[in-house]
Amino acid sequence: MNCRNCNTDLSPESEFCYSCGGKVIRNRLTLKNLFEHISETFFNYDNKLLRTFIKLFTKPEDVIGTYIDGVRKKYVNPISYFGLALTVSGLYLLVLNKFFPESIDFSTFTTPGAEDLQKKNVSFVQEYQSIVMMLYVPLYAIMARVSFVGLNKFNYTELVVVFLYIQAQLSIFTGITGVIVAVFGVSQGVFSMVSIPLMIMYSAFCLKRLYQLNFLNIILRTLLFLVVLAIVFIIVTIAFVVIMYLNGDMEQMIEAQRAARGG
Repeated sequence: MNCRNCNTDLSPESEFCYSCGGKVIRNRLTLKNLFEHISETFFNYDNKLLRTFIKLFTKPEDVIGTYIDGVRKKYVNPISYFGLALTVSGLYLLVLNKFFPESIDFSTFTTPGAEDLQKKNVSFVQEYQSIVMMLYVPLYAIMARVSFVGLNKFNYTELVVVFLYIQAQLSIFTGITGVIVAVFGVSQGVFSMVSIPLMIMYSAFCLKRLYQLNFLNIILRTLLFLVVLAIVFIIVTIAFVVIMYLNGDMEQMIEAQRAARGG
């Protein structure tokens, strides 16, 4: 008998391949064993996915820190976990657009006359959501290097791993929670106003545990991180306004605002 994963010779009584660790499958695929496999993969407390998700909330240093230190089998690796987060975020947007389109209406939070521009922005973010998520990670890693200057515990690549886990965890949690609040009629604008401070607090919690900082130190580092974030935001906003001006969107928005005031 050979392993179907790596073709290694196995004894007839083998349950797992001693070479690749794959489980020996003797029966044909049926709905019953397919469901058992899915249940074991996603809902078993001892499986990597559920263990990773829970530990990232309770002891993030045990997931992120041990991975950086060389532990590779205990938890889901950051690339796979981030890939799962991209999938969850995509499904989140799909469900909202399909079943709860009214929850994506940000007109309440938009300046009169800028509704069309806001719709374009939301549409752009949804279309390129995966790319935007991936760009956040290296950017946050750079900002952390600046904010945690003097603490050389992690190099840039290790900080990328840190924020892969943090960003993935936040995306999975907000994706699931966002659908739940949409069921109860809560708009995504209101949900964002509540969730953004919680995201900042969770990120600070993870970095506090990883850097082993006291409460005052992490508060100061978080404030510095937010200052750096504000500077980056201003630069991006200026670039965005320049692009709008070159495309003629700025004039359209100004005319729409004048019309709204005249009405």
